[in-house]
Amino acid sequence: MRIQQVRNEAKLRGIHPGKLSKGELIKTIQLEEGNFDCYGSALTGECDQLECTWREDCFSAAHQGEIS
Repeated sequence: MRIQQVRNEAKLRGIHPGKLSKGELIKTIQLEEGNFDCYGSALTGECDQLECTWREDCFSAAHQGEIS
């Protein structure tokens, strides 16, 4: 997901994105969702947060080393 899409999602949830990086912003949204703020940390491709909006993007970010 592109950063602008993440910013739009944050705004829909009442979160002001400011100058947060994509990863930081997603972690903030994850907490709002009731999940752990673990975006980009699924280095082994395993995650028990099945309802997380960012699940697939997270795996991709972890694989590409985009952890923030």
